[in-house]
Amino acid sequence: MIVIVDYGMGNLGSVQKAAQVLGKHLQVTDSKAVIKKAKKIILPGVAHFGKTIKELKRRKLFSLIRERIKEGVPFFGICIGMQLLLEESEEAPSMRGFGIVRGKVKRFKTPGLIVPHMGWNQVKKQEVRSKKQDLFKGIKDGSYFYFANSYYCVPKDKEIISSTTHYGVEFVSSIYKDNIWGVQFHPEKSQKLGLKLLGNFLNLK
Repeated sequence: MIVIVDYGMGNLGSVQKAAQVLGKHLQVTDSKAVIKKAKKIILPGVAHFGKTIKELKRRKLFSLIRERIKEGVPFFGICIGMQLLLEESEEAPSMRGFGIVRGKVKRFKTPGLIVPHMGWNQVKKQEVRSKKQDLFKGIKDGSYFYFANSYYCVPKDKEIISSTTHYGVEFVSSIYKDNIWGVQFHPEKSQKLGLKLLGNFLNLK
């Protein structure tokens, strides 16, 4: 079973509907019992770093998700779901993320730049350690995806960066490490190519 973690915010339904278009059934849930048995986990959303962590902890899901990732369960973090993989964020300095990926989440600060970064932008693929589980399989380099973010990830390990995007600065728009995939953009809002990318994750063996 593939689950979408329900933490009471974000665009969970949009991801579920996108999967339905691909002929896949995903269960939106906050059930610990279901998440413990999940074959794959998706954590999407447009939300505040600190509030998301608090809500996950209130539902007793924060530590569980972290444990399941460490167990090797395929995990796909979308937007805030990707940011939570890191250790900390400028959005909520007192809160700690999953810490699965070493690094920090920073805010766009280029003078004159409109924040949040909203709309379509180009994604430039980068070489990663393993191409075996490439989410961008069948997607041309430089393709456009839909973004809605004020913050971006700065991982310490540059070898896990699978794509970058330019908006005032060149920032990390996706990562891949072992059983972990994260994208800063929204595949569920990115039309045909977004469905292709989501389908690549759902079809991983």
